[in-house]
Parts: sequence; C-alpha cells; structure tokens
Amino acid sequence: MRAIVHNPLRYFLSTIAYTVLVVAAASADTGRTFEADVRLILKAHCFHCHGEEGKSEGNLDVRLVRLLVRGGDSGPAVVAGKAGQSYLIERLESGEMPPGETKVSARELRVIREWIDQGARTARPEPANADQLAFTEEERAFWSFQPVLAPPVPSVKAADRVRTPVDAFVLARLDQVAAETSSSLSLSPDADKVTLIRRAYFDLLGQPPSPEEVDAFLADDDPQAWSRLLDRLLDSEHYGERWARHWLDVAGYADSDGYSEQDRVRESAWKYRDYVIRSLNADKPFDQFLVEQLAGDELVAGGLESFNGKPKAAASGSSKRNTNASVSPLNERFRNLSEADKDRLIATGFLRNAPDGTADRAVDQNVARNEVLADTINIVSTSLLGLSVGCARCHSHRFDPISHEDYHRIRAIFEPAYDWKNWLLPEARRLSLWSDAERQLAEEVDAELAQAADERKEQLKQHRSDVLGMELAKLPADVQTQAELIRDAVLNRSSRDRTPEQASILTKYPKLDVGIGTLAQAHKERYQTELKEYNERVAEITARRPKDNFVRALFEPPGNVPVTHLFRRGSHTQPGEEVLPGELSVLTRGDESVVPANDPGLETTGRRLAYARHLTDGKHPLTARVLVNRIWMHHFGRGIVGTPSDFGSQGERPTHPELLDWLADHFVKSGWRLKELHKLLMMSTVYRQSSKRTEMLDAVDPDNRLLGRMNLRRLDAETIRDTVLAVSGNLNRELYGPPLPVTADGVGQVVIGTPKNDREGRVIALKGDAAFRRSIYVQARRTLKLGMLDAFDAPTMTPNCGQRTSSTVASQSLLFMNNAELLKQAEIFAERVVKDAGSDASAQIRRAWRLALSSEPTADQTERSVAFLAAQTDFAAQRIRELTPEETKQVRYAEQPEKQALATYCQFLLSNNAFLYVD
Repeated sequence: MRAIVHNPLRYFLSTIAYTVLVVAAASADTGRTFEADVRLILKAHCFHCHGEEGKSEGNLDVRLVRLLVRGGDSGPAVVAGKAGQSYLIERLESGEMPPGETKVSARELRVIREWIDQGARTARPEPANADQLAFTEEERAFWSFQPVLAPPVPSVKAADRVRTPVDAFVLARLDQVAAETSSSLSLSPDADKVTLIRRAYFDLLGQPPSPEEVDAFLADDDPQAWSRLLDRLLDSEHYGERWARHWLDVAGYADSDGYSEQDRVRESAWKYRDYVIRSLNADKPFDQFLVEQLAGDELVAGGLESFNGKPKAAASGSSKRNTNASVSPLNERFRNLSEADKDRLIATGFLRNAPDGTADRAVDQNVARNEVLADTINIVSTSLLGLSVGCARCHSHRFDPISHEDYHRIRAIFEPAYDWKNWLLPEARRLSLWSDAERQLAEEVDAELAQAADERKEQLKQHRSDVLGMELAKLPADVQTQAELIRDAVLNRSSRDRTPEQASILTKYPKLDVGIGTLAQAHKERYQTELKEYNERVAEITARRPKDNFVRALFEPPGNVPVTHLFRRGSHTQPGEEVLPGELSVLTRGDESVVPANDPGLETTGRRLAYARHLTDGKHPLTARVLVNRIWMHHFGRGIVGTPSDFGSQGERPTHPELLDWLADHFVKSGWRLKELHKLLMMSTVYRQSSKRTEMLDAVDPDNRLLGRMNLRRLDAETIRDTVLAVSGNLNRELYGPPLPVTADGVGQVVIGTPKNDREGRVIALKGDAAFRRSIYVQARRTLKLGMLDAFDAPTMTPNCGQRTSSTVASQSLLFMNNAELLKQAEIFAERVVKDAGSDASAQIRRAWRLALSSEPTADQTERSVAFLAAQTDFAAQRIRELTPEETKQVRYAEQPEKQALATYCQFLLSNNAFLYVD
C-alpha cells in the first residue's frame, strides 16, 4: 500500500474512537477479529511493503491494529467503527492499492469493512513489537497443523452397507448432508464383477485382466473371491511398477538434468526408479522407505568412517568452513556394502531428482546451484508435508504460517550435502558400489587390457616395419643407405615431428610412408587376421571385467559444514543472519531440538536423518495425512483433500476430515504398511460401488465429493500405452534395468530408439520386443517426452508433479487415428484375434471385445460390428482395386481386405471411451 495523506485531526479523533470501541466490543462473543479475519488478507497483499523485513513505506506498518490506527506519514489508515471514513477502505476500493495486477477481492474487502464497522477488534492483546507476532493462534489452530487424533468409527443408518470403517465414515457424512438437504442419500449399489475386476487390475497393476482371468473371477462364487483377488494382485511383481509411477511423480523423477537446453542424460538415475519398485513390491514399511530416501547415506555403516582421512569439523551453526576438503567421485567412504546398504544409498536419489544445470558451464553457476537446493526443498515439502514451503523462499509465506526463517531452517537441513560454495558437480556425486574384490578384478583386467594394447601397438609397428623393408628394397641403393633415417621417420615420428630431410624423402617416395591404412589395403589378409585375433583377445579379457556400478547418491562430505544464512529476498547475493536447522515453527512452537545441528555419533551432521525420523515418528501432523490422502486419490480419483500438495490455507478443506485422521492413525499403527491400506480401501463398499449417476445425488453433490458413487476415471498416459501393448499381445513384461532411449525423428515426433544422425533424422529401432516394455521404463527426458505419453498428460518434472491433469482434447483422438505405432499395434491386435478366434466374424468380434474391454459384447453390438466389418472389407477391396501395382506393394494386407477391416475395427476399440476409462 502507498502512504495515506496526513491528517492530524483525523488521527487524534480516530485514536479516541478506536480506544472506546475496542473496549466496548471486547466482551462480544461474535463478530470479526483482526487475527481471525483480516490479518491474512493484509499479509497476502500489504505486509511485503508495510512491515516485513523492516520495510514500511510511508512509515505505515499494517501488521498490528494499533499501527493501522496510528497510521503513517499520511495519517491513520483505520477509523474504528467507521469503515466509510477509513482511508484504508478508500484506497482498496479505488484499486490503487495494492499496486500490481492482483487486487483485494470483493469478498476480502467486505470482510475488512465488516471488521472496521464492528470496532476493528483484536482477539487478544497485541504484542509490544509486531516482529514478535510471527503467527497468530488462529493460524496455529489450522486443521492440518493439529495432531492426528483418531475419532471413533461412527454408527450409521445403513449398517448393512458397512464392510470396513471407511464405509461408516462416508455413510455418516452422507447421512449428515441428507438431513441438511432433506434428501435421500446413500452409497450406490455394488458394481458388477466385470467392472470390479477391471477396476482392481488397473488400480493395482496398471494393466487389464485377461479374458481368462475375468472368467475365473466370474466363476468364483466364494464370498472371499474379492479378497483373494486383491491378495493376488498385491503379490504381483507388477504392483510395484504401477505404484512406483505414482511415487515417481511426486519425487520428480527424471532421466535427464533439465534446467538448461543441454538437458544431460542421467546415466544411472534408473537405479532409483528400480529401488522404488523393489521397495513397494516388498511392502517395505513406508516410514523406512521415507527415511532411506532422505538419509540413506547416514544409515550406512560405512558412512561413519573418516572420509579421505580428513577429520570431521565441529558441526554447529558457527562451524568454520574447511576449504581444503577434497572429494573423489570414487571415494573410500562407502566400500564393501551389503545389498541393503547399497539400496539405502540408491534411495537418496530421491534428493537428486531436481533439475540440475550445474554441469552446464554456460549457466550462472551460483544461481543454478541454489536452484537445485530450492527445487529439492519444493519436492520434499510438497510430497511429504503437503505444503508450499517454497513460497517462503523470498519472504514469509503470504497465506500460510511459514516464515522466511522457517524456509532457511529447512534449507539448513540439506545444505551440508548441497553446499553451494563448495559444489560437487553431478559426476563428482557418483558413487561406485564395487566391492574391494570387484575393484581389484577391474584393476587387473584394465592392466591386462593395457598390456594387450601395448602388444598390439608393437605388432602393428613390426608389420609396418616389414612392409617398409619391402618398399625400401624396391628403391635405388642411394635411398637404401638412408634406411635408418627413413625408419625413424615412419615408425617413431608423427608427420609434424619429422626433420626436413625426412619429410623430403617421404614426399619423393610416398609409398615409404607406411601407415595403418597401407596395411589394411595393401596387406589386407595379414592385417585382418591380426586384427581379428586382437579383438577376440580384448573381448575375452573385457568379459571378465565387472560392470561399472555407479549410483547417483546424496551424501555429506564430512569436515565441511557450511553455515546457512537467511537470504534476503531469496537472493544468495544478500546473505543475512545465520540460521540453524529445524522444523517449521508452526509445527514445533519453537522447539529447536527436533533437528539438532550435529549428531556426535555420526560422521555427518545427521540433520537429514533426524528430520526423517521426526517426519515418521507417528506424531507429525502432516506426513501420514498427506500420504494416505495420496493413496486415496489414486483409488478414488480425488483426494479427501482435493489439493494433495497443499494442505495449507489456500488448499481445499478435507471432505471427510474424521476419515482422513482415522486412516492416518490406522496407517501408522499398522506399521506404515501400504498393501494393508490398499486392501482396507478396496474391501470397502465405497470402493466397490457403481459409478452410475442418479438425479438425487447429482442435485445434492454434482462433483461426487461425498462419494455416493464411484468416480469414472480416465487411464493415465503410461497405462494407456501399456494397455495397448497388452491387448495386442506385444507387452514385454521384463522388470528393471536401464531405460528405453527416446529421440526425435525426422518430423519432430519423439519416439523410442536412438538417432541415426543422418540428414533425414532416421531412428535406429530397438531390436526384438525391447521397445515394448512398460512405460515406466521409457526414458523420462525433460525436454523429450514420448509422443503418446505427452498427448495424455504425462507430466514434465519442474521440479515434480503433485497431481496430474486429465484433459480431453482433439489431439488425443487424432493420435489414435494417425499415429504410426498405434496403427501398427492395431494390426498386431487384429492378427492376435484371428489366431485366437479363426475366421468367423462373430467370434472375432467377441474375442477382440473381451481383450480390449474385458466384457462381452451384446447381441446388438455384435450384429452392428459384423456389419461394420463387412462394409470395411468391401471398402478396403475397392481401394485396393484403385491402386497401381506399384502402390499395391506398399499396402499391408493388399490381398486380404478382411484383415484390413479387422485392423480398423481393432483401432476403433482401442480409441473407445470404454477402453480409455475405468468405470
């Protein structure tokens, strides 16, 4: 806000009025207060110019009511009891304040007016200094900052529909709204078994059930059939692939650095992806899963040893920087690790997922380094806290009780590993997981390879010497007398090092300049024999060398504990006071012992380990709530909190707060077991109900926030591609390993393969079925997103994705109509149908329908489909007759128009809404 015009009389009168009215209103039980209603509005729009960071334009501080009444250079801003006479209202209504495009909304303005007219009351006596009031009690009392207290499971009218406590909570909410709206609300009837098995397969595996699996489930009349099905799916090794995709989104996983156009490929990032899949398949307790990702290196016993022989400096906020600390990418700190410890190191790849441009020397290094740290904080806070902590990077959060200092307390947790003044480039952060035995074997093999290379060099030298001798013998005697001079020039010197006399002779007699090319052309047989023998020897030696086993890990170089400074306005060029590590103060009420500056029992500071254990101690108000809300979102299409990465004041409020707390408490008490939580949710009536809409429910709850029915959900990008491959019979179900490379082809489409690097932009396809692996194994390049995945809203990790969008746009339909890979898969799908069902059209329709949609076509659908096949067969035959013989050669199935028709029908099924959506 700009300063208000000075008026001494107005200031004197308004001060008296304020005193009288505040005292008179102090005993009122209702009405607006500054802390509960107005402060957050002014904080969002005005604090940054009028009070924060010692900045008060026009000497006006708006952080306390008495300061508003006192005003600044222009006089009082508020006249208690008289909004119409308050200059604050005048300036806000005129739109001149605050400056910029974002203005106070009509609702906010109405709230401020009401507050002033009611006496500009405060909820309690104000502090002597505005700087003492970081947060109000009202801000601290926000729902997500309160301890998780499991409520009792409610009793409900429709007790017969209660299969799990989840049902009781949802039914209780429906009963409440039904009473408020005089309507009749309840859960919808159960979905049919075909719908349920398809729903379960896509939710847990991201793949459709086969017709045979559907038949087996339909034939199983045991009441425990559903429970057994869930157990089988949860035990599948493909469960980890499906749910890893969800976690990799919030973790910001990518196979390239991003940040700059260079977008370097991260060669071993995929090991973190595989770690996530393995951990989920093993049902690793989620608290352990999180601790390993935040501080796996500090859990590794080998990490307690001295690093490069350098003693550890005292780790405190005032530690002196050890500028002599050196770090080797193949350091001695992590050696001879167990498989479990290797996994813990790989897990810290979670903290290496952020975009990182520091390997690109063209960028401003100081900016790029600090951006890595800022993006890492964003990933951690949005994925685990469900808060936009990053909004406090430059100033205190405009809406949530997160101070500028809080942000830097979180930064201090990670800065010992990401010290921007002693930065380790990505290559220097690689760790080798070789054991001593593997390292020794590699050294022996490398020595043997070096010896073989030396021997090959001598062999070539001898061969050249022999050829040179033969060439010399053909020349006059006077030339032969200079044989030693010539041999020295040819065998021992490069063309630049030869004497003028040597150069002159070789220019006159060029055949004497015997090089490798001469051997390969003029003495091809001997050369090829020697080369083959050498290559075979090298291959045999190389085969004994252990494969490189590097991992992208985060670790602290001991002996170098940086001091974290508060960056004014978020700029590293404006360092302020020293900040110690800690949790958000709104959650700890100033308890600094949550994250000690140093753990004397560790070689490192132990800050990340302390923070990880704090987050997973079962008492944290956010961690379990945020996690169970995400799991709920992926099962039901929407979270109990509709903004899964924002549990703050700007996020949505929980639709079922008691259920959220009950689930969070249950999750922790059940040992943080994710599979148990899946089954609890999927055994519920809420999950098993139909998605059919009703007029009554739509009238009361059109967005289905009360969950009176199941939500219809579109498959995500990866599942669509995987399902196309599964239906065609082409899906390669191999687990783990390096990603499938992607590249842009000659027309700019991103496809799987490697570039041929020719003018046409041709692509070298992968051999066999390698290109048909699940989409989680497709290289996740930040600047090159596989075309099909991009069309269906696969996210770009900048730095992560808390919630995917689900768009419906024309380009998706066009992709199914024209994409070469999809057309190819439709043809392969058709061939599978013919192989399974033979030549009978009705049998083909039934088989194709069951493969693609998991259901039986009706008699009408079959009849119309058969007619479509006949019409398409005639159409294809007519088109083929119109082609020239040369054109006909380019058409697949030119002699079998019925196969073209079936391929078109299969393409139709793949682009059908029944294929793309889960009911």
